[in-house]
Amino acid sequence: MRTQPRMSNLSKLTALLCVLVFCSCAEDQINPNDQLDFNLERAISTYSPTNSSDFYILPDNSDLSQIPQDSRNQLSADKVKLGKFLFYETGIALDAKSSEGMGTYSCATCHIPEAGFRPGFLQGIADGGMGFGYSGEGRVMNDHYNEEDLDVQSARPLSLLNVAFVKNTSWNGKFGAGGVNVGTEHVWSNSEDTKRNNLGYEGLETQNLDGLFVHRMIVNKNLMEQFGYTDLFDSSFPDINPTWRYSNFTAAMAISAYLRTVISDEAPFQQWLKGDTYAMSEQEKEGALVFFGKGKCNSCHYDKNLGSSEFHALGVKDIDQHPGSFFKRPDDKRNLGRGGFTNEVADLYKFKVPGIYNASDTPFYFHGSSKESLEDVIRYKIKAEKENDRVPAEQVSKKLRKIDLSDEEIEKLVLFLSKSLRDPHLQRYKPDYIKSGNCFPNNDGISQEDLHCN
Repeated sequence: MRTQPRMSNLSKLTALLCVLVFCSCAEDQINPNDQLDFNLERAISTYSPTNSSDFYILPDNSDLSQIPQDSRNQLSADKVKLGKFLFYETGIALDAKSSEGMGTYSCATCHIPEAGFRPGFLQGIADGGMGFGYSGEGRVMNDHYNEEDLDVQSARPLSLLNVAFVKNTSWNGKFGAGGVNVGTEHVWSNSEDTKRNNLGYEGLETQNLDGLFVHRMIVNKNLMEQFGYTDLFDSSFPDINPTWRYSNFTAAMAISAYLRTVISDEAPFQQWLKGDTYAMSEQEKEGALVFFGKGKCNSCHYDKNLGSSEFHALGVKDIDQHPGSFFKRPDDKRNLGRGGFTNEVADLYKFKVPGIYNASDTPFYFHGSSKESLEDVIRYKIKAEKENDRVPAEQVSKKLRKIDLSDEEIEKLVLFLSKSLRDPHLQRYKPDYIKSGNCFPNNDGISQEDLHCN
């Protein structure tokens, strides 16, 4: 397979136009592939925020200078390396509710590479869970735990893939001092988690500061010396006083640095954007044309990660309404979406537009895992009828409108989403080992068997 050299957006359009005009004049015939590439290039450029398809090219995951980062948490190779270890490190799970859970889970328990950096199960279960399966789908409740003691997510955890391009994290965008949270300062101190916005960090760093506490993890100097991480802490944080250099705070900064490098830059769509016109099939390109055209998907999914900072009420069901969910809490604040954070009636039941790379890696969609295939998601959106009686009709997004797509168009759109936007090599972001020597991302007995740990 030949990879064509990268051309500028204008150059590609001009070259293709010349080919089309020449062919039309000479033999009144047009190469269908050239025409398809030309049409797709034009469609993407039309909908791109910069009027160029180049906007959607993601940086190489190793090019730290091109990756968005918090100015107070600059990326470095050692910091990324440390964060990569800690993200999978089960040895820091030392504040578990029960001795049965001690050292059995990690951040990666609920954000699994094989599952597109989401849970493989419909919910994320950290402390109190056991088992892994093939890609996290085998996670179940530990019999030694009561359901109310589970560290279980009451909304499906979002993917951490391409999170460097997300300014405010979580379904309601509550984390981060900038972005859409400018002007919401008056509500930050209403809860312990959003209080951390006052530190002034971006969403990813703020959420990870909260996450290590919420998910019952401990980082201190004695433990880091025991595992052999102190040298990496020293090289990653030389300006931080040694008395608190080895802590949950620096661990959160390192994990955030690592996650900013988790980028789907090997997806076929990325290769096509960079000039390899053979990276996507004709059917995939036609599906992309539906995405960037008739399907109006790009009206919400327009940022670099194909998500956005918009919040919409789609009227889908909450996770407590899923028959397979744990610890059902109909009154959970997360069910209120953005309004649960801002306390604004206009924001109720509105949820963040997520990035959609590697969305096909797990069969659970929306904040409540209410759909289990990409086709179901598409058909729900184009039918444009809410299914959750908790959501008033007047709250439903104006962008949720009926769209007439044929079965063939839906099939091609699903192909684009499931294949073109899927980076097939996300396991490159996993370490070969963790310094505690534990099994990872889980370390309970059942997971050890599932993961073939010695």
